[in-house]
Amino acid sequence: MIRALPDGTKMIATGVVAPFFIPMKITGMVAFVIALPFVLYQAWAFVAPGLYAHEKRLVLPLIVASTVLFLIGVAFCYVFVFGVVFSTIYKWAPKSISVAPDIENYLNFVLGMFMAFGITFEVPVVVVVLVRMGLVSLDKLKEVRRYFIVVAFVVSAIVTPPDVLSQIMLAVPLCLLYEIGMLVARFVTPLQRPAELEH
Repeated sequence: MIRALPDGTKMIATGVVAPFFIPMKITGMVAFVIALPFVLYQAWAFVAPGLYAHEKRLVLPLIVASTVLFLIGVAFCYVFVFGVVFSTIYKWAPKSISVAPDIENYLNFVLGMFMAFGITFEVPVVVVVLVRMGLVSLDKLKEVRRYFIVVAFVVSAIVTPPDVLSQIMLAVPLCLLYEIGMLVARFVTPLQRPAELEH
């Protein structure tokens, strides 16, 4: 993760136990990513008893899609966002300042950004599930598109650092993913409840 920083950047550890806990945090993040499919399966297994048989068939595709999208979100953050954000911030720093970020603060920032982008990239799954379950119609999603754009920028302002660049780099993918979710939802037939089928 340190490779995302500009060349020549040196990091420091101001905390007494930071050198010990940093590798543990990194290991925990890696373990979470590896265990993500199992975690998602357990979450779906919790709600499975309340689902119909045809709804349970959605579990496997949703687990795979959710895992893949989360990893794509993390990769997008690392490859594109960090390179642009860090280089821009360092260019703005006065030449009289020697940039040596604290490794603990840096790691907390990186993990927070990974989670923000990973969760953000789940938007298409959420949209497809809502349409598939018949909870929201595709027409309704199109109607609230303008409100979603506002919400996307508000959420980006909350979960990202206080710089406009990182906020835009989260809000724009969020809006695009919403559009992708609606595009995929066009090919999804909303499920009907047994009571509806009788009519």
